[in-house]
Amino acid sequence: MKFRLMALVMVGMCVAAQAVGFEVLATIEKLDAENRVAVVFANGQHRTVAIASNVTLLNEDGSALAGGLLSPDLKPGSRVTLTVERVGNAPAILGIRLGGMAAPPEGAASVGRPTVGMKPLTEMTAEDRYKGEDGGLYGGGRNEPPETHAAWARDVTASIAPLDANGAPAADGVIGLVSISMSNATQEYSRFKQLADEDADVAPHVEVVDCAQGGQTMARWADAKALCWDEAERRLARAEVSREQVQVVWVKLANAGPSGDLQSHGKQLEQDTQVVLANLVSFFPNLKIAYLGSRVYGGYADGRLNPEPYAYEGAFVVRWLIQRQFDGDADLNFDATRGEVQAPLLLWGPYFWGDGTTPRAGDGLTWQRSDFVADGTHPSQSGRQKVAEQLLTFFKTDPMAKTWFLASEN
Repeated sequence: MKFRLMALVMVGMCVAAQAVGFEVLATIEKLDAENRVAVVFANGQHRTVAIASNVTLLNEDGSALAGGLLSPDLKPGSRVTLTVERVGNAPAILGIRLGGMAAPPEGAASVGRPTVGMKPLTEMTAEDRYKGEDGGLYGGGRNEPPETHAAWARDVTASIAPLDANGAPAADGVIGLVSISMSNATQEYSRFKQLADEDADVAPHVEVVDCAQGGQTMARWADAKALCWDEAERRLARAEVSREQVQVVWVKLANAGPSGDLQSHGKQLEQDTQVVLANLVSFFPNLKIAYLGSRVYGGYADGRLNPEPYAYEGAFVVRWLIQRQFDGDADLNFDATRGEVQAPLLLWGPYFWGDGTTPRAGDGLTWQRSDFVADGTHPSQSGRQKVAEQLLTFFKTDPMAKTWFLASEN
């Protein structure tokens, strides 16, 4: 049988052209560990798919699967969640998690609910508490960075300018703005790129490149030798943007199948993202700023990929990292005058989470069931549009970002 990616589609949905990877529920019919090939049944069809050399193998709780591909749990009839992505010119399985998209443990998720009753972080005050955490993107009820952090941001932003392919200042150069994350992010960011490329207000030297990829969570990007970095290199080459020209990155924080409380899954996501940030400054030698973001509403999710409350709680991980940098943590140092650079300057990008159909204060944002495809996790066209529009509005109106993003400011 020929390997075909087209058969492994999202439950009840076709993958959009711009999506390069996704998760799908499947049943193993045969697994050939030696030749790294799996025969699976998914969405009513039998297909043979290659298994990537760096495949991630997990138990249902997210822990490493003992025995790897030789595990007795990977037997015919086993229900699994596959992470599938095109690698080169052929599809490959990059992840196998036991248990499929089964419902999460009681109390760990809110499946199919239009609201979950939690306050967006932007609406929480300094007195509000969620599992010991107060409100505001930057803590203390503040949705803007503290003045010291804002001053750093102004200084760093002032150094962003068009660069040639070797990273030298050039009037006809490029400011590369890239994304790093997983399937939701690539679907959303590719739509943002379309909007930005069509917007006459955007400076012509800004080149938006989508490097986010299906299945490539923070845990994957934390491996500096993972295939996602090679794919990022290929996408940059197609866009005719060099690594040296990339100065700004948008990173959407997420790991697949989180479990446990905030202090458990959140700290793991924090650790993985810290490594990703260090990888980014090595991969992009002129990287200045990383705008961080968390997930959209996850209350409609029908599986364990990233339901509530995990989608909501990812925002606190973003804040932990920014606060640690503000407090002078050497592992997140962005200033070469203070020691080895381990990360770009960290700032919040747009905050996407809203409590489902409950309008968000200020902008009235809601997340309807129609904003998601069949799995309740990945965005539909309307969901992608909502995120893309928020990204575009952010870069056009943020007092610092607009100085390099808009033609009128240059």
